[in-house]
Amino acid sequence: MEITMVSLIVSTVALLIALGTFYFWNSDRKKPKADDTSFTARPLQLQAYERLVMLSERIALPNLVSRLNVPGIGAREMQVLLLESIKQEYEYNATQQIYVSPVAWNAVRNLKDQNMLIVNQVASTVPPEGTGLDLSRRLLEFVMSQKKGELHTIVLEALNYEAKKLMK
Repeated sequence: MEITMVSLIVSTVALLIALGTFYFWNSDRKKPKADDTSFTARPLQLQAYERLVMLSERIALPNLVSRLNVPGIGAREMQVLLLESIKQEYEYNATQQIYVSPVAWNAVRNLKDQNMLIVNQVASTVPPEGTGLDLSRRLLEFVMSQKKGELHTIVLEALNYEAKKLMK
């Protein structure tokens, strides 16, 4: 009878250890580790918003035109140069979408798409023998004629708002 009693005690102790270990592991996993997550994610999120603000500034048409002012090139070459610059800037920062809200990322993507569309539409109005300067001038005139304001300003305000929400 002593062997039966010892094996019963050993089985009970083993069961209690197993239940304790199970409870410990499950209760530890269920608790959100807000301090760990927010500590590591928040700086990355703020950095992503910062990079998207820079992207928005760099692909804003007035800034793009002034930065890519290449004397002596044709309008079509300037069009390609502008479009490639927008694409490269966007692709370089595409990974930031995992750190920002879908609304913020969609705003940036819409800015890229709209600016590329504007470049193509304005370029189609420049005669084939037109210069890059002609295209640049028409793009700036188009931007200045917008009554509702420039989209990049609206995108910057949205990114600013989202980043400030994170800092509270």
